Amino acid sequence: MTRPVTLVTFVVPHMLRHWIGDRSEVRVFAVAPPDEDMPTLGAALDTLRRTHPSLEERLRDADGHIRRHISMFVCGENARQLGGLSCALPPGAEVYVLPALG
Repeated sequence: MTRPVTLVTFVVPHMLRHWIGDRSEVRVFAVAPPDEDMPTLGAALDTLRRTHPSLEERLRDADGHIRRHISMFVCGENARQLGGLSCALPPGAEVYVLPALG
């Protein structure tokens, strides 16, 4: 059985663009985990690790969690309030990466 796949756009702040060739965004395909209906933020970051490892390591810590000083907004909502890495990503999801506000 095939797993759902979606194209995810990460919109990156100026301070992190160096790691993606000074572009403002990077697109990756996210594949849904087994037994899930939709890809997750964690799955998208796993793909990002393979395609842009220098950027991904600045977004997640050694334990794989979103770094404390980084916020990610999925379709306008804070990913931490939507389940963090297990947040479901709808087709064509945009993930805005921002330095966390104090």
